Amino acid sequence: MKTGLLAPAFALALAMAARAQQAPKISAEGGGTDDRASARVLYWNGTTNAAAGQFAIDYGRPVWKKQYDDPATFDKMTEGKVWRMGSNFWTLLDTCLPLKIGGRSVKPGYYFLGVHRSADGASWSLAFIDPTAVRAAHLDAFQIQKAAIWFEAPLTMSKAAVKAQKLTIQMAYPKEDFTHVTMKLDWGNVELTAPIEVELPK
Repeated sequence: MKTGLLAPAFALALAMAARAQQAPKISAEGGGTDDRASARVLYWNGTTNAAAGQFAIDYGRPVWKKQYDDPATFDKMTEGKVWRMGSNFWTLLDTCLPLKIGGRSVKPGYYFLGVHRSADGASWSLAFIDPTAVRAAHLDAFQIQKAAIWFEAPLTMSKAAVKAQKLTIQMAYPKEDFTHVTMKLDWGNVELTAPIEVELPK
């Protein structure tokens, strides 16, 4: 009688132990203030005294490390890979205006961004990633290699005239033609640029 009762209890204990071993070991990070920045272009309608549209890139600002100065080290980090283009939370583009970035049409919406470098190191592109898919997969920006690239827009790479110790993104445009914007990303010795054409409401 006692043996019959012990067998189910033993089986239950084994099942509970197995379940405990399979339980995810989750920890938490962050909660403080991150070093983040935003590059934004706002268009204002002086006739109606109201906004005519805007777009912005929000990003974390990683520090350039001395070891990145070595071309072999930098190539190993970047060739054939997608770089998160920032630090901590995802770098994101939010636009309520239709854009053309590097000639590629970008509809109004919300995008996560990365930078893709070709395997031979010759070309760079801005990688657009679907935030909905990222949320569904619970991916952190650190796992950007696992994120599917939605589409890409070409970037021009050149050596920075002045080394940027922290990642810096800026938008520049001539006053007489402010719908033609140049996005410039500086980080360490790297300078990446892309032309942005903005379609304003009529």
